[in-house]
Amino acid sequence: MPVDLNGYWKMISSDNFEEYLKALDVNVAIRKIATLLKPDKDIVHEGDHIIIKTLSTFKNYNMDFHVGKEFEEDLSGVDDRKCMTTIAWEGDKLVCVQKGEIEGRGWTHWVDGDELHLELRAGGVVSKQVFKKT
Repeated sequence: MPVDLNGYWKMISSDNFEEYLKALDVNVAIRKIATLLKPDKDIVHEGDHIIIKTLSTFKNYNMDFHVGKEFEEDLSGVDDRKCMTTIAWEGDKLVCVQKGEIEGRGWTHWVDGDELHLELRAGGVVSKQVFKKT
């Protein structure tokens, strides 16, 4: 049974995020701003339908999807690309695969106690972020 991701989550740590953004070929000015941000996550999880809102003072990004169904993701709010995205449960982890220009792109979310973990992957680079449920 998948974990319940519902809730409002505040970032408490971020590791290797600038290298991840470099792997996405995000320009240096945006990288510098993005690494200073501590975005929140607002997640609504109802069965196979999940909405993940990433909220910051600079830019917000909303991801609305059904687990197991491939869709075209518009990443204009991130790195100005489009990719074909599939998100599926692997045990108690929500795993995203983004097929497009960047090899090995995707992310994994999982919950450990009152913490939401996020591993971001692109071009062999891994960034890890941790959020605390409020």
